[in-house]
Amino acid sequence: MGIGIELSVIFAYALGLILLYVIGYLLLFPLKWILKLIYNGIIGGILLLVVNLIGNIIGFSIVINPITALIAGFLGIPGVIMLVFLQDVI
Repeated sequence: MGIGIELSVIFAYALGLILLYVIGYLLLFPLKWILKLIYNGIIGGILLLVVNLIGNIIGFSIVINPITALIAGFLGIPGVIMLVFLQDVI
C-alpha cells in the first residue's frame, strides 16, 4: 500500500524511454554519416577536376573512372592526394 504505482509500470516507462533514445540515436547516426559522405564526395570531385585542369597545363592528368571517383568520393582531399602520388609512382 505504497504510492499506488506498480513496479512493472515504472519498468515499462523506463524501457520505453530507453528504446526511444536508442531509436532516435540510430536515426541520427546514419544522417550524419550520409552528410559527411556527400560532403567528401563533392569536395573530392571538385578537387579531382581542379587537379586535372591544372595538370593539363603541365602535362599531368588523372583518369576519371569509377575507381578514382569512388576513392575521391569516399576519402575526399586525402583520396585525391593519394591518387596524385599513385599517378606519379605508376
